[in-house]
Amino acid sequence: QVQLVESGGGLVQAGGSLRLSCAASGRTSSRYTMGWFRQAPGKERKFVATINWSGAGTYYADSVKGRFTISRDNSKNTVYLQMNRLKPEDTAEYYCAARYGSYLDIRETDFGSWGQGTQVTVSS
Repeated sequence: QVQLVESGGGLVQAGGSLRLSCAASGRTSSRYTMGWFRQAPGKERKFVATINWSGAGTYYADSVKGRFTISRDNSKNTVYLQMNRLKPEDTAEYYCAARYGSYLDIRETDFGSWGQGTQVTVSS
Protein backbone atom coordinates (compact mmCIF):
# COMPACT_ATOMS: atom_id res chain seq x y z
CA GLN A 1 0.00 0.00 0.00
CA VAL A 2 1.02 3.56 -0.60
CA GLN A 3 -0.10 6.48 1.53
CA LEU A 4 -1.29 9.62 -0.25
CA VAL A 5 -1.65 13.19 0.99
CA GLU A 6 -3.19 15.93 -1.14
CA SER A 7 -2.54 19.64 -0.82
CA GLY A 8 -3.03 22.85 -2.75
CA GLY A 9 -6.78 23.27 -2.60
CA GLY A 10 -8.43 26.56 -1.81
CA LEU A 11 -10.80 29.29 -2.92
CA VAL A 12 -10.29 30.85 -6.34
CA GLN A 13 -12.33 33.02 -8.67
CA ALA A 14 -13.70 31.69 -11.92
CA GLY A 15 -11.04 31.84 -14.61
CA GLY A 16 -8.24 31.40 -12.10
CA SER A 17 -5.78 28.59 -11.55
CA LEU A 18 -4.73 26.18 -8.82
CA ARG A 19 -2.19 23.41 -8.63
CA LEU A 20 -2.92 20.38 -6.52
CA SER A 21 -0.19 18.11 -5.24
CA CYS A 22 -0.33 14.52 -4.06
CA ALA A 23 2.62 13.24 -2.05
CA ALA A 24 3.10 9.49 -1.82
CA SER A 25 4.87 7.56 0.91
CA GLY A 26 5.25 3.91 1.78
CA ARG A 27 5.66 1.55 -1.15
CA THR A 28 6.69 4.29 -3.54
CA SER A 29 9.03 1.97 -5.41
CA SER A 30 6.04 0.32 -7.04
CA ARG A 31 5.04 1.49 -10.45
CA TYR A 32 1.64 2.95 -9.76
CA THR A 33 -0.78 4.55 -12.11
CA MET A 34 -2.00 7.70 -10.38
CA GLY A 35 -5.33 9.40 -10.69
CA TRP A 36 -7.35 12.38 -9.59
CA PHE A 37 -11.06 12.15 -8.83
CA ARG A 38 -13.48 14.73 -7.49
CA GLN A 39 -16.73 14.78 -5.59
CA ALA A 40 -19.09 17.72 -5.57
CA PRO A 41 -21.54 18.15 -2.67
CA GLY A 42 -24.42 15.73 -2.96
CA LYS A 43 -22.96 14.01 -6.01
CA GLU A 44 -20.99 10.88 -6.77
CA ARG A 45 -17.26 10.91 -7.01
CA LYS A 46 -16.08 11.21 -10.61
CA PHE A 47 -12.93 10.61 -12.58
CA VAL A 48 -10.80 13.63 -13.49
CA ALA A 49 -7.46 12.41 -14.85
CA THR A 50 -4.92 9.59 -14.74
CA ILE A 51 -1.23 9.27 -15.53
CA ASN A 52 0.92 6.21 -16.02
CA TRP A 53 4.18 5.45 -14.25
CA SER A 54 6.48 7.11 -16.77
CA GLY A 55 4.24 10.13 -17.24
CA ALA A 56 4.02 9.53 -20.97
CA GLY A 57 0.42 8.37 -20.81
CA THR A 58 -2.37 10.64 -19.58
CA TYR A 59 -6.13 10.47 -19.79
CA TYR A 60 -8.73 13.13 -18.96
CA ALA A 61 -12.42 13.48 -18.41
CA ASP A 62 -14.05 15.47 -21.19
CA SER A 63 -15.14 18.12 -18.71
CA VAL A 64 -11.53 19.08 -17.89
CA LYS A 65 -9.71 18.31 -21.14
CA GLY A 66 -7.73 21.31 -22.33
CA ARG A 67 -7.94 23.04 -18.94
CA PHE A 68 -6.34 20.57 -16.51
CA THR A 69 -2.94 18.91 -16.77
CA ILE A 70 -1.80 15.92 -14.74
CA SER A 71 1.92 15.33 -14.27
CA ARG A 72 4.26 13.52 -11.91
CA ASP A 73 7.75 13.78 -10.52
CA ASN A 74 8.82 10.29 -9.49
CA SER A 75 12.01 11.61 -7.86
CA LYS A 76 9.73 13.45 -5.42
CA ASN A 77 7.00 10.78 -5.27
CA THR A 78 4.53 13.50 -6.15
CA VAL A 79 1.69 13.85 -8.64
CA TYR A 80 0.27 17.20 -9.67
CA LEU A 81 -2.95 18.50 -11.13
CA GLN A 82 -2.61 21.91 -12.74
CA MET A 83 -6.07 23.42 -13.08
CA ASN A 84 -6.52 26.44 -15.34
CA ARG A 85 -9.58 28.41 -16.44
CA LEU A 86 -11.47 27.13 -13.44
CA LYS A 87 -15.25 27.17 -13.46
CA PRO A 88 -17.76 27.14 -10.58
CA GLU A 89 -18.72 23.62 -11.62
CA ASP A 90 -15.17 22.50 -10.79
CA THR A 91 -15.98 23.07 -7.12
CA ALA A 92 -15.46 19.74 -5.34
CA GLU A 93 -13.34 17.72 -2.98
CA TYR A 94 -10.41 16.44 -5.01
CA TYR A 95 -8.91 13.04 -4.26
CA CYS A 96 -5.67 11.45 -5.33
CA ALA A 97 -5.59 7.70 -5.89
CA ALA A 98 -3.13 4.99 -6.86
CA ARG A 99 -3.48 1.65 -8.59
CA TYR A 100 -1.63 -0.99 -10.54
CA GLY A 101 -2.63 -1.39 -14.13
CA SER A 102 -3.50 0.71 -17.13
CA TYR A 103 -4.06 4.47 -16.83
CA LEU A 104 -6.93 3.99 -19.28
CA ASP A 105 -8.86 1.94 -16.76
CA ILE A 106 -10.57 4.56 -14.61
CA ARG A 107 -12.84 2.43 -12.47
CA GLU A 108 -12.72 3.68 -8.89
CA THR A 109 -12.88 0.18 -7.51
CA ASP A 110 -9.52 -0.64 -9.07
CA PHE A 111 -7.75 2.14 -7.16
CA GLY A 112 -6.51 0.61 -3.93
CA SER A 113 -5.04 3.67 -2.23
CA TRP A 114 -6.75 7.01 -1.65
CA GLY A 115 -5.85 10.30 -0.05
CA GLN A 116 -8.07 12.26 2.33
CA GLY A 117 -8.95 14.91 -0.23
CA THR A 118 -8.46 18.62 -0.66
CA GLN A 119 -11.27 21.12 -1.19
CA VAL A 120 -11.40 23.31 -4.27
CA THR A 121 -13.98 26.09 -4.37
CA VAL A 122 -14.46 28.25 -7.45
CA SER A 123 -16.51 31.40 -6.99
CA SER A 124 -18.40 33.02 -9.84
